[in-house]
Amino acid sequence: TAGINHPRLLDAVANHIVQSGSLDRFKPQALSNTVWAYATAGINHPKLFEKVASHIVESDSLNRFKPQNLSNTVWAYATADITHSEMFEKVANHIVQSDSLDRFEPQELSNTVWAFATAGINHPELFEALANHIVESDS
Repeated sequence: TAGINHPRLLDAVANHIVQSGSLDRFKPQALSNTVWAYATAGINHPKLFEKVASHIVESDSLNRFKPQNLSNTVWAYATADITHSEMFEKVANHIVQSDSLDRFEPQELSNTVWAFATAGINHPELFEALANHIVESDS
């Protein structure tokens, strides 16, 4: 980060996003970068986080989300201390059902596990899939 925190600017950007209607124009990376930036800056904007989480939950599919987008998104929510159970559940179900763990870098795996643990979200299928993936990758 640049180490510059401008709360009024970040608040104005968040308000613009919240009031802009649909987030369909946002690419998955833009969504994850946005919530990551707010979490990293320590700026809590509940309406922004709610809007992004609702968009993810309402999405037909998360197939356009790359592993880094998924891990950065859940990391941002956990870091901002915002638990959106439905969003975490949707991300976890996508990871488990898409069998995409082989595309995750170790950092993305650890960020994902950390985020779920920090947010207090228990998803046994995800943890089992992650554990199996790590054990299989290590052999």
